[in-house]
Amino acid sequence: MADNYLENKFEELRNRPAAKKPTPSLSTLLRKNRSYRGYDQRCVVTQAQLRRIVEVCTRVPSGRNQQVLRFKLLTKDAGSDRMQSLYKLGGALPELHLPFPGTEPEAFIVICSTVKPDKWVNMDVGIAAQSMLLKATEIGLGGICIGAFNKAALTEAFALPCEPVLVLAIGKPAEHIEPVPVHAGEPLKYYRQDGIHYVPKIVVDDLIL
Repeated sequence: MADNYLENKFEELRNRPAAKKPTPSLSTLLRKNRSYRGYDQRCVVTQAQLRRIVEVCTRVPSGRNQQVLRFKLLTKDAGSDRMQSLYKLGGALPELHLPFPGTEPEAFIVICSTVKPDKWVNMDVGIAAQSMLLKATEIGLGGICIGAFNKAALTEAFALPCEPVLVLAIGKPAEHIEPVPVHAGEPLKYYRQDGIHYVPKIVVDDLIL
């Protein structure tokens, strides 16, 4: 009888649905979603992961619902190494020559527009970029928006059929970033100290008119 009891309990435990991992709150995602300039290259980002990240753009708002953005997915297996000479990071810290050797991002999402960029396109780019970076954070990755890139060379290198307007680097973050609360009018330049990257952020009371 005891044996049957134990056997039944084992079957019950084996057939019990696995507990779902709690979904992180928006506040948690926003806190973790920083602009990373160094990545752990032991983590290889896949095309499937980039596709999951881009998929959020099928569910976000679009100015006039034009939906003119298109995305080029670049991984290590898809020639992302050609990106390394086409962009710059850490413009406020030129003396550091970021990213450090061995921490370069190896996966990218190139955001392109099928029409000439205007205020509506720019709005869409902002919505799409933030949404995709939040998704990257949700799946254990991180990234950064790159606006300093060689547009002509990038277009030629990857035979892009439309204009690139922003690049997202995606990877496993390999640096520690801390927001620092400041008041409006105080310096907003990010800085590094003792290996930590600090980013000033204006407090909410100073944001509200």
